[in-house]
Amino acid sequence: MGVIMNFAIFPIDKGDHIGEYVSKVVQHIKETGLTYQFSPMGTIIEAETVTELLKVVDDAYKIMDSISDRIYCVMNMDSNKNKSNMIKSKTASVEKRIGTVNK
Repeated sequence: MGVIMNFAIFPIDKGDHIGEYVSKVVQHIKETGLTYQFSPMGTIIEAETVTELLKVVDDAYKIMDSISDRIYCVMNMDSNKNKSNMIKSKTASVEKRIGTVNK
């Protein structure tokens, strides 16, 4: 089984420059050992179960809650009982058709 989640969380009461706060969440994601891919608009995270990903969301909320009075969070998931390694396989499927997508 594989589950991927596109996830973004950030404070909306800290002005325009929020990299200092977002980096705390990305560091936590990095420390989980889960496969992830950071982008400017969110982070894609892959796990074996939805529960693992929801724990990441809960932990990220706790990180933001300690530094912000107002938090924005959005996420979406794709769960597939018959696949794993979905970040790589989904990217490879598109790249097979059009070439490299991430430079």
